[in-house]
Amino acid sequence: MKSAEETFHASREQGLLREEQGGGQALGRGNRKRRCRTTLSVIFLITASLETAQFYAINLYDRTNSFGTSNADYPPGDPGMYQLDVTLRRGQNLAARDRGGTSDPYVKFKLGGKEVFRSKTIYKNLNPVWEEKAYILIDNLREPLYIKVFDYDFGLQDDFIGSAFLDLTSLELNRQTDVTLSLKDPHYPDHDLGSIFLSVLLAPGDQREARKDNANEEELEKIKTTMICCQACHLGLEASGTGFIAVPNFQTQSLRLSDLHRKSQLWRGIVSVTLIEGCELKAMDANGLSDPYVKFRLGHQKYKSKIVPKTLNPQWREQFDFHLYEERGGIIDITVWDKDVGKKDDFIGRCQIDLSTLSKEQTHKLEMPLEEGEGYLVLLVTLTASAAVTISDLSINSLEDKKEREEIMKRYSPMMMFHNISDVGFLQVKVIRAEALMAADVTGKSDPFCVVELNNDRLLTHTVYKNLNPEWNKIFTFNIKDIHSVLEVTVYDEDRDRSADFLGKVAIPLLSIQNGEQKAYVLKNKQLTGPTKGVIYLEIDVIFNAVKASIRTLMPKEQKYIEEEDRLSKQLLLRNFIRMKHCIMALVTAVCYISSCFDWDSPPRSLAAFLLFLFVVWNFELYMIPLALLLLLAWNYFLIISGKDNRQHDTVVEDMLEDEEEEDDRDDKDSEKKGFMNRLYAIQEVCVTVQNILDEIASFGERIKNTFNWTVPFLSWLAIVALSVFTVVLYFIPLRYIVLVWGINKFTKKIRNPYAIDNNELLDFLSRVPSDVQVMQYHELKQDPTHSPSKRKKNNPA
Repeated sequence: MKSAEETFHASREQGLLREEQGGGQALGRGNRKRRCRTTLSVIFLITASLETAQFYAINLYDRTNSFGTSNADYPPGDPGMYQLDVTLRRGQNLAARDRGGTSDPYVKFKLGGKEVFRSKTIYKNLNPVWEEKAYILIDNLREPLYIKVFDYDFGLQDDFIGSAFLDLTSLELNRQTDVTLSLKDPHYPDHDLGSIFLSVLLAPGDQREARKDNANEEELEKIKTTMICCQACHLGLEASGTGFIAVPNFQTQSLRLSDLHRKSQLWRGIVSVTLIEGCELKAMDANGLSDPYVKFRLGHQKYKSKIVPKTLNPQWREQFDFHLYEERGGIIDITVWDKDVGKKDDFIGRCQIDLSTLSKEQTHKLEMPLEEGEGYLVLLVTLTASAAVTISDLSINSLEDKKEREEIMKRYSPMMMFHNISDVGFLQVKVIRAEALMAADVTGKSDPFCVVELNNDRLLTHTVYKNLNPEWNKIFTFNIKDIHSVLEVTVYDEDRDRSADFLGKVAIPLLSIQNGEQKAYVLKNKQLTGPTKGVIYLEIDVIFNAVKASIRTLMPKEQKYIEEEDRLSKQLLLRNFIRMKHCIMALVTAVCYISSCFDWDSPPRSLAAFLLFLFVVWNFELYMIPLALLLLLAWNYFLIISGKDNRQHDTVVEDMLEDEEEEDDRDDKDSEKKGFMNRLYAIQEVCVTVQNILDEIASFGERIKNTFNWTVPFLSWLAIVALSVFTVVLYFIPLRYIVLVWGINKFTKKIRNPYAIDNNELLDFLSRVPSDVQVMQYHELKQDPTHSPSKRKKNNPA
C-alpha cells in the first residue's frame, strides 16, 4: 500500500495536471480566488503612499532577517520565512519531443500553483547543462516545489516532457544537498522521461542575516530596494496571496523591457552570415551524390538555405542576418542535411561558430570542418553594432523632438544617397490602443499584448490583463532595410503555461503609410483573408531615401527565417491552378486577337494592324522595345488619373482565399483523426512542389500585370525611369558595345569579387511587386458594424 505522503503527492500531481489542462469548474473557482487576491493586493498598493509602502517593505525585510542567532531548527509547520537556494545543474536522458530525435528543454519551478522560476532554453540537447541559480523565499515547508520540464517550440504550444516534486520537509537546514529527480508523466507512469539534477540549500531567516553581515551598506540598500520593487511588480502582486517572493530575475520574468527602461536597445548587435559553399561533402544517395541544404540556429532564430541538387560541392551564395542579444556573443549551430523525397532527410554533418571569438566590425572568412561527417563549409561572418531598434513610452518621441527629427531627416536626405546603402529609412510605430477585442478566456476577457514585426525584427508590448480595450501607448522604432517591406502587427492573448492565443492581425506595406495619421485598422484572421473582432489604433511615420530604396529594390530580397513550412492544401492547389489559368488565358486572348487580324474578321482593324506592321518593321530599332513598354505604362497612368481605371477587383482570388480559410479550420479539427498524409508523404512532397511551382508562375504573371497597372506607384515610376534610361542607351550606343560590356562584367565578376552573391536585377525588382493574393491580404478593411460574430468566431483558434 502507498504511504500517506505518496498518496498526497500523487493526488496533488493529478490536480495540478488537471489545472494545467484547463478543465472545468474547479479551475474557474481557483482563478476567481487568485484574481480576488491579486485585486486586493492592487487596491492596497494604490491606496498606500510611496513612503508607507517603503516603510512596510523595509520592515518586512528586517523582520524576516531578525530571527536571532539561535541554531534551533524550526518545525516544518511553524510560521517563519525560509530561503531555498536551488541550483539547476543538468538534465540526463530527457525524452525526445522533436522530429529530429532531440528536444529544446527548459525548466519551470512552481510553488503553490505559481511560477517562481524559469530557466533558459538549451537547444537540441537531451542532456542539457543549465547551472542556473534561483533564490526563493518560503513561509510553509509543507508546500512541495513542483518542477516541470518542457520542450520549447517557437510559435507553437510547448511539449510537456515530464515533472517531479521536491519535498521541502525532507531537507536538512543549512546543508547543501544534491538531489536527483526522476521525471514522470501522470498519464504514463511507466515511461522513463529522464532525470533532473539539483543542488539545494534550505536556510532559516537567521542564516540569511549571517550571510549578509559581511555586505556593506551600499549592497544592503540595494537588497532593500529590490524587496520594494518585488512587492510593486507583477510577481510580487501574485506572491502576496501565497506568502513567497522570488528574488532573482524578477524583472525579466514579470516586467517587459519597455516597462523597465523608457527607451532601450532590444538587441546588442547584428550577425551577418553569408553561406558561400560546401566542399567535399559526404555522399548520402545511391548515385554517389547528395542534395545538400544547411540549417542555422542562434537561440530561437532559424534559417534554412536552398537545396542544391546532386552535388558534393554546392554553391549557395546566400546572405542573412541574426540578432545578437548577448554581449559576450553566442553560438551558431550549423547542420548540413541531404534532402530525400518520401523519407526522412539524411544528416551529413554539423559545426558551430563561437561568436565571442570574433572581433566586431570586421568580416571573417571561416572554413568550418563538419563534425560527424565529411567536408567543410565556407562562410563569411560579420558582427556589427545594433541598429536603431527601440521601445519607448509616448512621452519619448524621436520625431517630436526637433533636434532628433532634424538628425533623422539629415541621415536620409538626398545628399546621403550613397552612404550606407543598406540603411534605407526610419520607421516609427505608435501602438496606442485596441478596442472590442475577442474574448479568449473563460472569464469573457483577454490578456492582450502586441507583436510588431518588420521582416525579421520582432518587438513586443507589455500585457494588459483582463481587458478587451487595452491601451499600450508604446513607440517602436526600426531601421528600414527595404522600403517594400510589410509591417505586421499581431495581437495575442497571453496564457501562462500555454502558447499565446491569436486575436487578430494587420499587414501594412510601408509604401502605403500616411505619415502622422492615427488610424483604426480592422484586425484580420491569420491568413489575412477576412476580418476578425476588434480594431487597433496605430500612428506610423516612414522616412526614407528614395535613391537608396531604388538601389535596394534591385538587390535580393531579405528572406524571413521564421516561416511556416509548406503544406499540401486542396484549396491552395486549386487557387494556384486558377491563377495560372488566368495568366495563360490572357496570353491565349492576345494570340487570338492577333490571329483575328490575320483572318480579317474586322477589316478596319486588320487594315490598321497591317499598316502598323509595315511601318514598325521598316523602321525598327532595338530601342523601340523599351519605348513600347514605356508608352504602355504611360497610357495606363493617364487612364488612372483621368478616372478611367481599367483595373478590376479580383473577386475570384478573394473567394478562393475565404474557401482556403474554411479548409484550414477543417484541417485543424481533422488532423488528429486522419493520418493519411503521413502515410502518403512522398505524394504530398510532389503535390507541394507542383503547388509551389504553380504559385510562382502565377505570381510572376500577376506581378508583371500589377507593374503596368500601377498597383505600387513607386515601383511603376521606377520602371519608367529604368525604361527611359534603356531607351536612351539603346538609341545612342550600338548594341555590340552594350553586349561587350555585359559580357566583360559577367566573366570578371567572380574574379573581382569571389564571394559575390548572384542575383538577377529584373527578378529582384518583380519580387517587390505584390501578387494578386498579396494585394488582397494587404487591403485595408473598413469597419463593418453588421459583421456577424459567428463568422468571426471561426477565426479564433482559442
